[in-house]
Amino acid sequence: MNRQRSFIGFIVAGAIALLVIAIAGFYWFFAKSPGNLIASTSQPSAAIFVSKLSPAMVSLLANPDRLQALDREEELSKLKTSLFAKSGIDYKQDIQPWLGNEITLAITTLDIDRDPENGQQPGYLLALATKQPEKSREFVELLFSKRALAGANLAVEQYKGVKLISDNSQPEQDLLAGAVVGEGFVLFANDPKVLRDAINNVQAPDLNLTSSPEYQKAIKERLKSSLAVAFLNLPIVAKWQGLELPEQLYNSQIISLVLNPKGLLTETTFLTSSEIVSPSTPLSKPVGALQYVPASAGLAISGSNLSNLGDSDLTKLWKQATATLYGSGEDVVSRLAKPLADVQKGWGINLPKDIFSWVQGEYAIALLPDQEQTTPHWIFVVEKSEGVEQGVARLDAIASSNGLSINTLTIDQQKISAWTELTTATKKSDVKEGASFSIETKVQGLHTTLGNYEIFTSDLETMDEILTTKDNSIIDNPNFKDSIAAIPLPNQGYIYLDWTKSQNLLERQVPILKLVEVLGKPFFNNLRSLTVSSYGTDTRSLKGGVFFKLHNS
Repeated sequence: MNRQRSFIGFIVAGAIALLVIAIAGFYWFFAKSPGNLIASTSQPSAAIFVSKLSPAMVSLLANPDRLQALDREEELSKLKTSLFAKSGIDYKQDIQPWLGNEITLAITTLDIDRDPENGQQPGYLLALATKQPEKSREFVELLFSKRALAGANLAVEQYKGVKLISDNSQPEQDLLAGAVVGEGFVLFANDPKVLRDAINNVQAPDLNLTSSPEYQKAIKERLKSSLAVAFLNLPIVAKWQGLELPEQLYNSQIISLVLNPKGLLTETTFLTSSEIVSPSTPLSKPVGALQYVPASAGLAISGSNLSNLGDSDLTKLWKQATATLYGSGEDVVSRLAKPLADVQKGWGINLPKDIFSWVQGEYAIALLPDQEQTTPHWIFVVEKSEGVEQGVARLDAIASSNGLSINTLTIDQQKISAWTELTTATKKSDVKEGASFSIETKVQGLHTTLGNYEIFTSDLETMDEILTTKDNSIIDNPNFKDSIAAIPLPNQGYIYLDWTKSQNLLERQVPILKLVEVLGKPFFNNLRSLTVSSYGTDTRSLKGGVFFKLHNS
């Protein structure tokens, strides 16, 4: 197991970091010289080496050196230097001359020797396209000769016409196997068996990923001119994580990344053999409820019809995805919208039952970060429809049962209903008789009617901002306009996140983001916002996209 982890540190982590930095470099390249980067219009060629039982494969379909020219912070150069420092390899001299336009990394098997007694040892395969086979062979020979000089015991074998080189490494070194296959690829793996299986997959096409019906369906869904593509076999990914999903709706996932004049668009498609139901009628334009969300919002979620959200395939997908990624059905969105979750807990209400059930029209949910406190302010806007009036009356009743008073006040000539709580505060009196008391009113929430919408807020300041800055809504925000323009119509609505305003909040709620930021430092330094949406009309797939808006784009 130790040598497997050692290989991951040498090859897998390096390849993943290369993909992350390369994606980060897309921004600089596109902003300054879009004509120099040509994306591939074909599928990853290295898929022929990968088993159709592989849980995951990711491919960069462009030469990373094309991203180098305008890498201001020289992150690619630093990565290349650090990645090969221990091996004594010079990237520019030994790799750059032959490296082609594809880098593919795959988890080929969950357990190389299929022996559960010695633990799970995944197989990893790195395929590098070569444009000069002879030079790439020289590189493989050079790499292993340097490892031999460092104390590794080399083994050479001919397997079905391919020369395989591997080492029986010392404990402190990395186990590595390598080969040049045909005229097209250099392969590296963490075990010679992985290379032998890769060669078998080429010579027996029914074994490789390209013969998988799921992969064939998925690859057709990728965006054209993709710069990077990832394929996940979801049931096997779940098995790899040791999970038993309560419900397995989606079988596979394809992710592709393309450039956009305003940033980066990552599109993902989940495929299933079952008929799926859309959670709501697709929208042909942004919902009107967003007009009441101030431009200062750090997070805005909009769409229509929350009444059937719990039974929708979108919710089933979310539960499957979070269980796969986190090992449980933990709802990450509830982390991001923690203030609303706190309201649910404090009031003793059930959001799907007591609120979502009567929201059949448009809605918008927003968080407004506050620099002076850790908990942001919240806004909930609901379009008037059948059941809304009864729903509001039910909330008033719940508030009363929790000991809150319902009071009416006026802000800028607008009548507001407020849920308030009376508390007493004591302070020591100079008079010997004892302490004096004061009564304070604490607002737990407010709501009012504007036009055809009912608006709920967490506090007076937020309600005042909505009422007094009607011409400064998020819909008028140029950054928001650019972001939603990149998302196809019709769609199911948007999740819009202003990264510059919400970064601190997100890092507190999702700590793993800090690690991601370190890996993709150039990207996150230039990230301005991200927008998520789902769209598409196929009844056997769920398609969505994430648009990353970058500074100066």
